[in-house]
Amino acid sequence: MKSIAKIIALILLPVICRAQTDKNYPDSMQTALRNATNDTIRIDINRKLGFFHQDSDAGKALVYHEAQLALAKKLNLKIWEADAYQQIAYCYTALLNLPAGYENYMQGLKIAEDPAAATNGWGYSNFSYSKSPEEGRRSVVGMIHFELSAFYNLTRYYQLAFKQSQQALEIGTGIQNLKIMSLATRDLGLYYLRTNRPDSAFFYFQQALSYYNISPYKKNLGGIYAYLGQYYETKNQFDSAMVSYRRGLDISLKDVSLTLQSGLQALLGNVYMQKGMFDSALLYTMNAQKVSVSVRDSLSIALILIQLGNIYKKKLDYVKAFHYLEAGKNLTDTLTNRYIDKLMQFQNMDFDQKTKLQKLEKESQLLKSRNRSYALLGGLAILVLVGLLLYRNNRRAQKANNELASALVSLKSTQSQLIQSEKMSSLGELTAGIAHEIQNPLNFVNNFSEVNKELLVDLKDEIKKGNIDEVNALADDVIANEEKINHHGRRADAIVKGMLQHSRSSSGVKEPTDINALADEYLRLAYHGLRAKDKSFNATMKTDYDDSIGNINIIPQDIGRVILNLITNAFYATNEKQKQALANYEPTVTVSTSRSLSFGEGRGEVKISVKDNGNGIPQKVLDKIFQPFFTTKPTGQGTGLGLSLSYDIVKAHGGELKVETKEAAGSEFIINIPFN
Repeated sequence: MKSIAKIIALILLPVICRAQTDKNYPDSMQTALRNATNDTIRIDINRKLGFFHQDSDAGKALVYHEAQLALAKKLNLKIWEADAYQQIAYCYTALLNLPAGYENYMQGLKIAEDPAAATNGWGYSNFSYSKSPEEGRRSVVGMIHFELSAFYNLTRYYQLAFKQSQQALEIGTGIQNLKIMSLATRDLGLYYLRTNRPDSAFFYFQQALSYYNISPYKKNLGGIYAYLGQYYETKNQFDSAMVSYRRGLDISLKDVSLTLQSGLQALLGNVYMQKGMFDSALLYTMNAQKVSVSVRDSLSIALILIQLGNIYKKKLDYVKAFHYLEAGKNLTDTLTNRYIDKLMQFQNMDFDQKTKLQKLEKESQLLKSRNRSYALLGGLAILVLVGLLLYRNNRRAQKANNELASALVSLKSTQSQLIQSEKMSSLGELTAGIAHEIQNPLNFVNNFSEVNKELLVDLKDEIKKGNIDEVNALADDVIANEEKINHHGRRADAIVKGMLQHSRSSSGVKEPTDINALADEYLRLAYHGLRAKDKSFNATMKTDYDDSIGNINIIPQDIGRVILNLITNAFYATNEKQKQALANYEPTVTVSTSRSLSFGEGRGEVKISVKDNGNGIPQKVLDKIFQPFFTTKPTGQGTGLGLSLSYDIVKAHGGELKVETKEAAGSEFIINIPFN
């Protein structure tokens, strides 16, 4: 017979860790909801508030997700509508209204499986880190299959649960959605664990962990370690099980995942009980009970009460054992009866109604098919008539269209090659800059390490001589050098982390960013990148940053690319002028920032300026520089996409990119970005 803690793990862990737990979060979001100026903001806030309450008060969460559903229908946002049905189904399932849960999952799945749902794809990145409306639609389909797996586990249709996990994994793999791949693989492992095939379960848990480690999804990791602990328990490897449980518990404490904390502490209490360490078993199980009470998780409370009774029974404290066992039994009986009632409602859902729905669905599909057929026949008749009247002209038009299509294919191919060339050029410059930036601290680390090696040799000699004063002096030198090694090691680490942050794919989400640090970072990277390619290149760099700006909300990866492109162009311009060997010419690039409050208190714009003293831009081509594929550089040295893409990125931020130039005197590119 399975232990109480195992039951907690197998029943509860698949569907946990969805809600946020910051106590101030709901108040701030409620304020934002009241102040929202349009429905797109309201739908997003309602969804987030629903997520916050899902695992602590599913009834309250249901209200917000129903508001999300109403707004999605109003705005004709089909992906959001399908997601709303999914979240509503999750809430009903948590409330043990299984028929309502099932019907809402089916409704959401029906909408999400229609490719037309991706037509209006606003906010698609909210759905499992999707990168396009179509990927967002398919992600919702995958997540519904994943949650249906948990639903079928709850309703004891284990084979159906297994198939749903397989479908979720297939969809996740098809779009390379690592979140879905990790969760679905984890639940396949759960199936094998439940069916007493622990080695297969272990394989899938390890696979889930490997997907998770490279996924942007950073929740629910503790659940995987909970399952790994279950695997080790089946092998009677209790020490390994405890290591996994503790690791999962540490993660859940950092994530403030309360339901997961409760489950893992109950699991740890169970292992301690099996090892005869009853005080530790009580400590962890009591903690599990406190957390379960705080989130009003009745099922966990009931099972944990029974586990406490069993611990006291083994401690021969029969009074407390009876108290907890009776309380657990009474609560379990109540919940079991309620669960069985709901389970029977689901398993005996009105068959006639389901049959009627299926019949209506078939009739609807048949009607749609007939309408399409009639429309097709009518269209063909019109086309035949027009074809008879315009046969000769159509032949000529067809020939012209074929030539145009061929030219279009060639143009698209060339465009793709040029875009890739632009990306690779930027990547090369960035990589070279990173290499140069990180070389400095690494040189310090290597040099001080060599010096310490020599000092330690001297230290050993002085110890043998018994020269304590000299030993202390040498030890102080070693310590000082170690501090320098540590300092430069942290500096290298900061450079790597910063570059990873700025070189990763854009999430499309704005975040508070220090614009001065961003500009200064890319100034150095651009300079060292060019120096890495041409050692003869040299230029003076000047900066003038307005410290009062603080952080502004931008997409740092995108604005960083714009700044990098403008600075690289500025250095190119000064380098070209330097090749003319002009007397007293000093190539100089100046980067500056400033802010204005021209729109009123708290609102205004930030100005980022990149200025060079190169040859400037000829007036005759000035109006063309932001056009795609137009470049002033010689053939093979520029694609003409850098400024065009930069212009589009700034526009997407609600800003403006403009240029002021004077031939033979230089150019100044100015980015203006509004802020609130």
